[in-house]
Amino acid sequence: MKIIEVITHREHTNTVESIGEKYGAVDQWHVGPLNNEHRAVIRLLVDDNHRQAVMDALLNTIGRHESTRIMVVPVDVTLPTIEPETNENEKTKSGGATREELYHTISKGAELNSNFLLLVFLSTIVAAIGLLENNLAVVVGAMVIAPLLGPNIALALAAALGDTPLMWTSLKTNLAGLGLALAISLVIGLLLPVDMKSQELISRTVVGIDSVVLALASGAAAVLSMTTGLSSVLVGVMVAVALLPPTATVGLMLGSGQFTLAGGAALLLAVNIVCVNLAAKTVFLTRGIKPRTWLEKRKAKQSMTTYIVFWIVSLLVLLVAIYLRGQL
Repeated sequence: MKIIEVITHREHTNTVESIGEKYGAVDQWHVGPLNNEHRAVIRLLVDDNHRQAVMDALLNTIGRHESTRIMVVPVDVTLPTIEPETNENEKTKSGGATREELYHTISKGAELNSNFLLLVFLSTIVAAIGLLENNLAVVVGAMVIAPLLGPNIALALAAALGDTPLMWTSLKTNLAGLGLALAISLVIGLLLPVDMKSQELISRTVVGIDSVVLALASGAAAVLSMTTGLSSVLVGVMVAVALLPPTATVGLMLGSGQFTLAGGAALLLAVNIVCVNLAAKTVFLTRGIKPRTWLEKRKAKQSMTTYIVFWIVSLLVLLVAIYLRGQL
């Protein structure tokens, strides 16, 4: 349940009220005029199943007017308690966060800035130390930071919405994060002795079908937790499908001259990246996350087809590589 607050010209007040009534707003009320301008504030209390429909209707009718601003405000509790409808045919597939809310949240993870690079730097050091010392708790700490998960999920959302700028931003951020993590771990591998008896380190050089299934399930869970608003699930997902430990393992093994083991870690990293992106895109598709206008939908459909085919082919190639590696 959230409040959609609409600030618009007073002549659009009836339009906003009609949208609220038509698309199932639980309640609506006027806050009053805004300062001395010819604008008014209307608030709509909308549940998760109707919020996307209300947002789309508002954007299609008054969204382009300069005097209009639409905000989504969270609601912790409302009394008396509103019972959910049981027989409802017009529920949206998303039933949680709207397209706009998802974009606002997920696109932040694709920003290439000093904070992102610092998180990658620190988490790589934490992961490398944990791997070298065979310390599971330290490795899990690096997993929870999980800066590399954001750009990959943002890449899947960009494909779902046909958003080319976000797609390129996500790719750039992803490559920068992976490159920085690999460089730092490589330097650590050159400077510090690498203990080949470390179970945490060696386990990141082994990849099998179970690794593929785990990455697919974790990637799907990550996006599902976002679209349904269950953000607390993300911590477990970050641990399950962390990308930094295998990246750090690649660098450490290269730095110590263990090229065969580095190849295994690189294969595991590739499997995780491919599976996270494929699973994330599939969940966005099944949850009905798509653009608002027909032109954007056509672009997104082309993007979606290319995206899914690319990741499926990549996964098949990796499965072949896993099989061949197992025969050696």
